[in-house]
Amino acid sequence: MPKISVKGNSMPESPIRKLVPFAEKAVKNGKKIYLLNIGQPDIKSPAAAMDAVRNHDIEVLSYSHSAGFEGYRKKLADYYNKTAIPVTSEEIIITTGGSEALLFAMGSIADTGDEIIIPEPFYANYNGFATASGVKIVPVESKIETNFALPPISEFEKLITPKTKAILICNPGNPTGYLYTKEEIQQLAEIAIKHDIFVVADEVYREFAYDGAKHYSIMSIPGMEQHAIMIDSVSKRYSMCGARIGCLVSKNKEVINTAMKFAQARLSPPTFEQIASEAALDTPQSYFDDVIKEYTSRRNLLISGLEEIEGVKVAVPKGAFYCIAELPVTNADDFAKWLLEDYQLNNETIMVAPAAGFYSTPNTGLNQVRIAYVLKKEDLEKAINILKEALIAYNK
Repeated sequence: MPKISVKGNSMPESPIRKLVPFAEKAVKNGKKIYLLNIGQPDIKSPAAAMDAVRNHDIEVLSYSHSAGFEGYRKKLADYYNKTAIPVTSEEIIITTGGSEALLFAMGSIADTGDEIIIPEPFYANYNGFATASGVKIVPVESKIETNFALPPISEFEKLITPKTKAILICNPGNPTGYLYTKEEIQQLAEIAIKHDIFVVADEVYREFAYDGAKHYSIMSIPGMEQHAIMIDSVSKRYSMCGARIGCLVSKNKEVINTAMKFAQARLSPPTFEQIASEAALDTPQSYFDDVIKEYTSRRNLLISGLEEIEGVKVAVPKGAFYCIAELPVTNADDFAKWLLEDYQLNNETIMVAPAAGFYSTPNTGLNQVRIAYVLKKEDLEKAINILKEALIAYNK
């Protein structure tokens, strides 16, 4: 029988989606499930984006430029310049989601066996992208006790070798919700310049900053022009996850020219989704003001509810719409499956993402889960109560 590749066998399962078969079975058995496992906002996508697709007059659905439509890139550059990121349309490549942008970045800066340092826990699919790219992730642990703040720069210094090509961060963080301070971003910039490596910043949650905090982009730091690569996406900002439109941004011409070869190899990003994404840039600030107000309220409800559950420890997020919770269980993976297979409260249960899959270090985060607060408050209240009662039942 023909054999599957070593790379294929090494690809990790998604902790966000691997429990879907259990959830599907539970639904078929009549259970209602509150989905806390995935960052799918329930906020309506901007009307301008939906109308742009609905009212199109395209007669031939053709390819776009491999870097994306020029009009979209110019409009996107204008948006970034308004947020203190001085870039031009030539420094932007439109991608099929932020995922493709990350693959292009890894493929452009690292060879097989090269290393990228990432503070963990991190977005679980970084593990998959690294495996697909033949890149080795070198984790540096951030801790729940410090709200998953940036680890000391000295810890990064210890890990840098001749094979180190970049430091990768998610800001604000998925799965932690941590928002890096200006000082932390500056520290990362300084170490990148000192060791002549890249900083790849996944900034898809840039609009989601709470309590008056401000997002600082790696692209805004002077002196980082040749070292900074930004990853972005419309998925979360405009509640358009299904559009699968992202981008890679860099002022480093070699990075852009190299990434363009990957872009050409896949021909072009999707047309209708670019039309919607360009139109979404006309979304008024009031939309984001309302969204931030809603997510702040949801976050406060979730965190206060979790803090009241005996044995639960939780980090308070300052951005994005996730938190990591440490549960009074030995194995969160088993607990998450049990919730779907064996537990119900008034014929309802919850689905969470076991956090071990957000780490690269083996046997780390085994008693943690990621929770996405993307449900309306009434549903969040029910989900918190289900978790509270489920932990009591599980630990009996």
